[in-house]
Amino acid sequence: MTDDSTRKLERNIGSRQLSMIAIGGAIGTGLFFASGSAISQAGPGGALLAYAIMGLAVYFMMQSLGEMATQLPIAGSFEAYAERFVDSSLGFAVGWNYWLSWTITLAAELVASALIVQFWFPHSNSTLWAMGFFAFLLGLNVMSVKVYAEAEYWFSSIKVVSVIIFIVVGALMIVGMLGNQSVGFQNWTLNDVTSGKHAPFVGGAAAVLMVFMVAGFSFQGTEGVGLAAAETSDPATNVPKAIKSVFWRILLFYIGAIFVVGTLIPFTDPHLLNGDEGHVAFSPFTMVFERIPLIGYYASNIMNAVILTAVLSCGNTCFYVSSRMLQAMARSGKAPKVFGSLNSRGVPIAALLATGLFSASAFFSSLVGDQKIYQLLYNAGSLSGFLVWLGIAVCHLRFRKAWVAQGRPLSDLKYRSRFYPYGPWLALSLFVVVLLGANSSVFQTPVFSWFDFIASYLMVPTFIVLYLGHKWWNKTRLVKLTECSFRLD
Repeated sequence: MTDDSTRKLERNIGSRQLSMIAIGGAIGTGLFFASGSAISQAGPGGALLAYAIMGLAVYFMMQSLGEMATQLPIAGSFEAYAERFVDSSLGFAVGWNYWLSWTITLAAELVASALIVQFWFPHSNSTLWAMGFFAFLLGLNVMSVKVYAEAEYWFSSIKVVSVIIFIVVGALMIVGMLGNQSVGFQNWTLNDVTSGKHAPFVGGAAAVLMVFMVAGFSFQGTEGVGLAAAETSDPATNVPKAIKSVFWRILLFYIGAIFVVGTLIPFTDPHLLNGDEGHVAFSPFTMVFERIPLIGYYASNIMNAVILTAVLSCGNTCFYVSSRMLQAMARSGKAPKVFGSLNSRGVPIAALLATGLFSASAFFSSLVGDQKIYQLLYNAGSLSGFLVWLGIAVCHLRFRKAWVAQGRPLSDLKYRSRFYPYGPWLALSLFVVVLLGANSSVFQTPVFSWFDFIASYLMVPTFIVLYLGHKWWNKTRLVKLTECSFRLD
């Protein structure tokens, strides 16, 4: 009988599944729901600019991760890279921060699912909906990684097809080819007399900076390919394929969809997500489909159902990546050993349950207000994500230097990052700017709110405490370039 503490993750994710996970992994509430907040805050031009710049930075980050994950498709991915190429304390901080990021994001997805259901049942109990969706997602992940991958393949397929249809239908509506009047670009020049704000760049550069946080939350999940590499068949071939698809996803899905939404829906629409509990927040995708002549009612209901599927898909991914990170940390001694065990199907049950328990905070969202708690959760999750992306850029810079320092030719790399070293340095710089400045609006309000301040910046000192605390306790040091390990075990 095999001891569950000695079992290893199984390579049951195929090329077809990994590619679709890469394409659909980050298409969730950030695009379908939180994009409304981006347009409300920064206008159509500001939102489009923020998503484009963030997309470029994420592309560079994924190039860095692709080089490392193809060469070293190991459990823990960037947490293990931080330990091998920088410092075990950085690995500890990155790993725990990533787990926190995705458990928080899972909570945000559960709250978003309840908000989406309010399109049909505006007076229903959001906590009960969140609990039901939680049980469903936990059940999917308990089965096996093969079930997760296949479910995510079909979830992502639905999302991809829906976004393509949305962009095509939206473009036809803009030019008036669906029996409606041509909207043109009137929402790009809209002036709001009440607030004095005007499109396309509502709030100027400061608003664009704030939307970076929303855009960052939207793109989170792309790095999950690195974690999935440890359970992927033939990672040397399949991981680069998945990485290369990221750029086209960013270009088509995000930029195209944001353009359509910003053109068809004015930034002043009260149903865009903006923290105002006086109006029920709808997905801007649903709002666009409501405006289709004759079939708007049916089309919007179908799109809302698709969006709910997309949100549950992202929740499914949250469970997967957070539990795998916790399991990898337990195996390397950075988390309690109980979380490192696997059942006979290769599933880390204890890590799954711990993740679910932490995310259960979403069940109490109705006490604060659904829209408010959702914005706070995606803000905290986004901040954690930026810290992880920052760590990936640092790891890649050290990875390449160590490779050269040990006399290894670059031609031996199975996949080489484009634009090195400019790519990781540009991504790193932008991530630092966002971490420091994206939440600066908390200092500009007439009445300073400690609640908003803590929610906006708590993850930064948490990361620093994790890093310095581990370094002080374990007396760790920077790994010498000549001592960095490139072993697969």
